[in-house]
Amino acid sequence: MFGKSQNLKYILSLVPGKKRLGTYRFLPLFFCIGGVMEWIMINVRIGKETFYDVYRRKQSEREYQHKTEEGFVLTESEAK
Repeated sequence: MFGKSQNLKYILSLVPGKKRLGTYRFLPLFFCIGGVMEWIMINVRIGKETFYDVYRRKQSEREYQHKTEEGFVLTESEAK
């Protein structure tokens, strides 16, 4: 059980900058991971849609639903 903890400590000690930055030495790594995730969400298509296509569609559906509940938008049955 403690062998895994020692292995993890060893791997983490290999990251440079321990004296100067301490725990903050991992920030550039997480910044890069966040950038890669954002790039994937913008550019990678699953089927025909990206993450942001789905987000925009759902947001416009919520706005339309909100407007219809408040009576700002006429539905087809009300227009006739």
